[in-house]
Amino acid sequence: MKIKVNDNVVVIAGKYKGKTGKVMRVYKKTNRVVVEKVNIRTRHIKSTPQQAGQRIQYEAPMDASKVMVICPKTKKATRIGYVIENGKKYRVCKVSGERLDDLTPKTSSKKKNGGV
Repeated sequence: MKIKVNDNVVVIAGKYKGKTGKVMRVYKKTNRVVVEKVNIRTRHIKSTPQQAGQRIQYEAPMDASKVMVICPKTKKATRIGYVIENGKKYRVCKVSGERLDDLTPKTSSKKKNGGV
């Protein structure tokens, strides 16, 4: 998958077409992404004797084919390609040729302590 966490993307299909946001989470096995403030769902939690009932809103995953990365140089949706320089592989925008990997800060999504 060419989309990574912290990429700015625009939704190109569906109910949220035209909305932009940052990728919060990527599910590689199911080819889905969670985009900030897009595809909002509401979960109703029944009241119990210990706590009152409530409604929780959350961003649901959407298919990665419905989003495109925004080029940082041109601010337009673009396809992603790869370039190998000095033995390292970089993601680049097809529109402008701008590198994406240098601009995106690396964050580890894996939890410490053995993945617990």
